[in-house]
Amino acid sequence: MATLEAPATAEPQGYGGSKRTSSFRQTPVARLVTADEEAQGVFKPVDLKRVIRLLKETDTDDLEEKQLKAVKKVTQSYQNGLPLRDLAQIFKILSLCAEKIEHHPRFIESTHDILQLCGLPFLKKKTSDEITFAEDTANSIALLGDLMKIPNSELRIQICRCIVDFYHSEPPKKHIPGYQPASSSYKIKMAEVGGLAKMMVWSMTLLENQLAEKLWVLKVLQHLSTSEVNCTSMMEARAAREICAHLNDPDPSGQLLFRSSEILWNLLEKSSKEEIIQQLSNLECLLALKEVFKNLFMRSFSHYDRQLRNDILVITTIIAQNPGAPMTETGFTKDLILFATFNEVKSQNPLVKGLKLSNSYEDFELKKLLFNIIVILCKDSPAVQLLIDGKVVLALFTYVKKPEKHKVIEWSLAQHEELQLHAIATLSSVAPLLLDDYMLCQGNARVLAFLQWCESEDSFFSHGNSFHGSGGRGNKFAQMRYSLRLLRAMVNAEDETVSTDLCANGAIQQLIGMFTAMIRNPHENEEAIVLEIQSDILLILSGLCEDHIQRKEMFGIEGVDIILHVMKTDPKKLQSGLGYNVLLFSTLDSIWCCILGCYSSEDYFLEKEGIFLLLDMLALSQKKFCNLILGIMVEFCDNPKTAAHVNAWRGKKDQTAASLLIKLWRREEKELGVKRDKNGKIIDTRKPLFTNFQEEQKVMPLPANCPSIAVMDVAENIRAKIYAVLGKLDFENLPGLSAEDFVTLCIIHRYLDFKIGEIWNEIYEEIKLEKLRPVTTDKKSLEAITTGSENIGKMVVSLQSEMIESQARQDVQNEQKAYAKIQATHKQRELANKSWESFLARTSNVKTLKKAKKLQEKAIESSRHSVRPQNAIFHQTDIKGLNTTVPSGRVVAVESTPVRLLGGPLADMDIALKKLPIRGGALQRVKATKTAEEPKKGIPT
Repeated sequence: MATLEAPATAEPQGYGGSKRTSSFRQTPVARLVTADEEAQGVFKPVDLKRVIRLLKETDTDDLEEKQLKAVKKVTQSYQNGLPLRDLAQIFKILSLCAEKIEHHPRFIESTHDILQLCGLPFLKKKTSDEITFAEDTANSIALLGDLMKIPNSELRIQICRCIVDFYHSEPPKKHIPGYQPASSSYKIKMAEVGGLAKMMVWSMTLLENQLAEKLWVLKVLQHLSTSEVNCTSMMEARAAREICAHLNDPDPSGQLLFRSSEILWNLLEKSSKEEIIQQLSNLECLLALKEVFKNLFMRSFSHYDRQLRNDILVITTIIAQNPGAPMTETGFTKDLILFATFNEVKSQNPLVKGLKLSNSYEDFELKKLLFNIIVILCKDSPAVQLLIDGKVVLALFTYVKKPEKHKVIEWSLAQHEELQLHAIATLSSVAPLLLDDYMLCQGNARVLAFLQWCESEDSFFSHGNSFHGSGGRGNKFAQMRYSLRLLRAMVNAEDETVSTDLCANGAIQQLIGMFTAMIRNPHENEEAIVLEIQSDILLILSGLCEDHIQRKEMFGIEGVDIILHVMKTDPKKLQSGLGYNVLLFSTLDSIWCCILGCYSSEDYFLEKEGIFLLLDMLALSQKKFCNLILGIMVEFCDNPKTAAHVNAWRGKKDQTAASLLIKLWRREEKELGVKRDKNGKIIDTRKPLFTNFQEEQKVMPLPANCPSIAVMDVAENIRAKIYAVLGKLDFENLPGLSAEDFVTLCIIHRYLDFKIGEIWNEIYEEIKLEKLRPVTTDKKSLEAITTGSENIGKMVVSLQSEMIESQARQDVQNEQKAYAKIQATHKQRELANKSWESFLARTSNVKTLKKAKKLQEKAIESSRHSVRPQNAIFHQTDIKGLNTTVPSGRVVAVESTPVRLLGGPLADMDIALKKLPIRGGALQRVKATKTAEEPKKGIPT
């Protein structure tokens, strides 16, 4: 709506009934509008600045009436909304009215009327008004929180109603031309900017016994806590503690508990969870939560009460995660344990006497939440004795058994299965802390019997519809998986009594049988779960067999077979993400714990080419496996039969084990940043093994029981293990090494000497830093050691140089041989070309042929004796009548021997030869054949 200027002659009615001549004023005005004037867009102006001045006056008679009348006109002028440009002045009027309430109670009504206007929509004339007047709006809304200090119930409730209306905005009752309502979220954003939430939290301290106002404030905070910004402000005002401490305040309506729990939920979700937990971790808050939960647990009859009870338990569970929360001191832990086990362990406690849970969804969720909080409570040392007193292990073991047919239970089959899995998962956390209770309940025997049922073909339809039952629908994999987790937890407790009892109950043979059955009957659809189960089996076996030769013998050949089966897994599957990596780690751990040290198992492992499989895995160059594999190799090399297997192994491109190990050494040194030249030679003879990390770290004095950097380096990389393996293989006569490998091998051979020199250097440096002065003899010894270590480095460098030079000479010789071979090949090719050209010339040119003929004859004549020897036979070399242009060779005509003379393909060759006529020269065709007579004795043939 366009702004209209009032004419100079206009005489607006002044306050108190007097008329004043007024010119046009450049001030925000509100105008009383009649129906006709609204159509024309004309307002009767109200000067807000004048109202403010009037409210500040104190000396005039009948001033209160004038002030009330002025405020009333203002409220009548804004019945359809508050323009943003006038908002600061309207709230200033509101503030002045509030200040007068203490001495002039009649201003309560005026204040109430203005507060009602605050719930109306805010109006903007321009789109930019929301930004232009943002600061004024934020400050004005913040004033609402400050007005909660007024000790008047009606006004406080009206303020709360006004703020709640921010979240349930309604369009203006009438449309005012030229204005439009601000966006629906504008008030909410401005409340965040102004910090209204923090002020509303502070106002709660003024409402200790005013239930109605307190409920309205909680309603406001419930709305405000839907914003992260407001939750942060409320957290800073310690809202969580203030609200939780009053959960037990009397409230017949039940709204206080509902709204308080909702606010606590929002604070935990949308502000700093750690800070909120810290605010709630005190005796006052936990006692309040304890009483609320106890009352709801014992007297929850409606769906709403049960849901609220579960919400309170979840909040308690979150608080219990804080080790500093006094859960045990308040008695809350004891009550929670009682509530969690009363259904399974009969108790005479009056809190649970006659109490029974239904199979409703809320009670089912409550049971799971109680199991969950037990896992959290068991981490608190004082709570362990309460878990023992509450017979928690016995209660949980009531679920570790196969389903009993024809038995009436309080849960449905799906619910019972989910609780069963949850109970076993809870036992995995609780049982290792309560070993005596576990053994009293014969836990090992129960779990193994349950596992035996899991393996059986007993008809059982698993629902698999819960977090713990994922992947186990229609089978018993979920039960098997959580039972094995329980056994793994018990073995990891490293209690010899538990381990001995497990072995006495046949756990080793049973677990190996389970693994073998899975190999025979693969389940491709549940591959990830099967791999997890197999990994747990191997980890349990490793824990049982470690450091026990007798148990390793029980592991035996069948155990070695399953390990070999896993080691033959396709390497491509390691990248599948299904769990093959974990299974492989478990397998390597089993080799270390279940095979090494048992000679029969070691020999069988070697016989089945286990070392070859280890080296194949090492050749994959996966860093995460190298350290463990090399450790196993070091231990295996104590067996005298191992060296032959290691030397016999061949990888890709005929790579040997020694070459592979040296290659791993070079890769490790490259990653560690060890200084080497391009040929792999040592650069710094004083620090031949130094890594980048050692270079960066300065030597500092350390206690005697604290390992230095040089010592820690031995354990933090694989160089020491490679040295140990090659040392046990003997550094001499290693097959398949190149010159580069020999250069690196020189360093490996002297690894121990270099490392000892490093440690002595550190000792020398520490002595200098501590400003100690060794005696002359010690000083000479230190200098001799450091000099000797450096001399060893120089000797190795010299040896490396000789090898490199020798290799260079050998490369030159090989190159010369290759060039000679190429040259001979070219020469032979040239001779062949010349021979061919000569042949072509003789066959195509008569003169050349004659010339060649003469040369041939001349050569023949020159080769003969000038004087013929006596009785010599002269052979004519020329063939008469020969019509060829090339020299003739010897011509032999060969005819096949007729079959009739040989007697067929199966005839005796000796007899066939006897039938042949004895004639000189080649076989000739004859007309008749006579059998040769046997020669007479004494007459030569």
